[in-house]
Amino acid sequence: MPGEDGATEHLIVIDLVDFAAAEVNIAAFKDQSLSLSYKPMLKKNSADIHKSYQWLGDDSEFFITRSSRDLKRIDVCKINLADMSVNSVVEERMNTYQETRPLVLVNNGNDLIQWSERDGWAHFYLYSTDGKLKNQITKGEMHCEEIIGVNESTKTLYFTAHGGNTEENPYYLHAYSVSFDGSDLKLLNPGNFNNSSNMADDAKFFVDNYSRVNTAPVSALYSASGKKLMVLETADLSQLFAYGYKFPEPFTVKAADGVTDLYGVMYKPADFDSTKLYPLIQYVYPGPQIEAVDFSFSPGVVRTAQLAQFGFVVITVGNRGGSPERSKWYHNYGYGNMRDYGLADKKRAAEELAARHDYVDINKVGIHGHSGGGFMSTAAMLVYPDFFKVAVSSAGNHDNRMYNRWWSETHHGVDETITEKGDTTFVYSIATNPEMASHLKGKLMLSTGEIDNNVHPGGTMRVVNALIKAQKRFDLVILPTQRHGYGDMTDYFFWRSADYFCQHLI
Repeated sequence: MPGEDGATEHLIVIDLVDFAAAEVNIAAFKDQSLSLSYKPMLKKNSADIHKSYQWLGDDSEFFITRSSRDLKRIDVCKINLADMSVNSVVEERMNTYQETRPLVLVNNGNDLIQWSERDGWAHFYLYSTDGKLKNQITKGEMHCEEIIGVNESTKTLYFTAHGGNTEENPYYLHAYSVSFDGSDLKLLNPGNFNNSSNMADDAKFFVDNYSRVNTAPVSALYSASGKKLMVLETADLSQLFAYGYKFPEPFTVKAADGVTDLYGVMYKPADFDSTKLYPLIQYVYPGPQIEAVDFSFSPGVVRTAQLAQFGFVVITVGNRGGSPERSKWYHNYGYGNMRDYGLADKKRAAEELAARHDYVDINKVGIHGHSGGGFMSTAAMLVYPDFFKVAVSSAGNHDNRMYNRWWSETHHGVDETITEKGDTTFVYSIATNPEMASHLKGKLMLSTGEIDNNVHPGGTMRVVNALIKAQKRFDLVILPTQRHGYGDMTDYFFWRSADYFCQHLI
């Protein structure tokens, strides 16, 4: 749990001939974590687990990432197998938590490519394996995501990135190529679409699947130079449209700061009439590992498109601190304030859409979310009790003092304190939903799976206990035998949710 004493991880090397074991002295931080680096997985080996996972190294050395508990200090280390020495190749230091991506060895194993957000954006850096920075490979206001291919002979890196085109939605993912020295950056799949690119092992071709929420998906074959060779498939949506399906609508609003752009999607009933007044429901997830907004075509989202058919305008929209796919500032906006950080943006988005569209009833705003969204939707009811009228909050981590340490400490932050004697302890403090239970005014339906093995049901029970002590009316749905995803009771819970919104908003 957050703030509790941690485990000590050891690095042991075993000789499989004589079974002699030796421990590598890699200790640097209290309660540090270690992560072995692996070679990129080849598609030809995807069915063979023994070939798919191979360490990044050889019989003489290998690489490992060492992280402090607060993730403000991360070292890329090279282990020498001859003498078990540890060489810290790259040392990252920041004042918030850091993320990592897999390392890639290039130039016959003499250099490595490392991913870092050190300049406020996610980029790739070229190092020698002895720790000398050769050059920054990518630059600018873009978030580099994943290495999809490497051509050693031409010294070309192939990768995906967000935000490279300022005229597009910054969440749209594209494929790029660039030389190891940072020259010749090239967009390989242009077009105002969100892309998923899968490159062949030899880095000569890639398959690109692209769409938006309001276009049919297309799959195409490209050369490594970015030439579209052929369209492989275009999705046939005729049956969907025959049943009355209508594309959702992308939109952009401002965050509560009046400056930052937020991107969302609006879902309407198939029989939408712009002369009528519709309650607004937000489906929310606060992040910060992902925002609950679909930017590619996705027809069957239970909590959005289907919910709208009862007579609601349903939206999903991002919030500052919600996504790692933009700048480091955007991603870490909620650091240290993990209960309330996204709520003002959700409220502002609803208000702006109501001012923009006469058919949005700003006096009937509902909110719904699962897991982190369950936490967020209840918090919205308690922080803005006069604005949000109805909430359905499922499987919420309402009290992050009892949620998994990896999420709570990472994204909210944990303070490492060292006494005069040199003793190190970790202090964790976070605002919770139960402490605001007395603020409830609207209609709240809480839910949890009986044996949720991700977000402990006790988190929901703490809110229930606080609401009862505050003499508040609310509703509670317990799903017996169900874990975090609700399994074969998902449909039942959808109908209960829809009925709750219909009852109190329509």
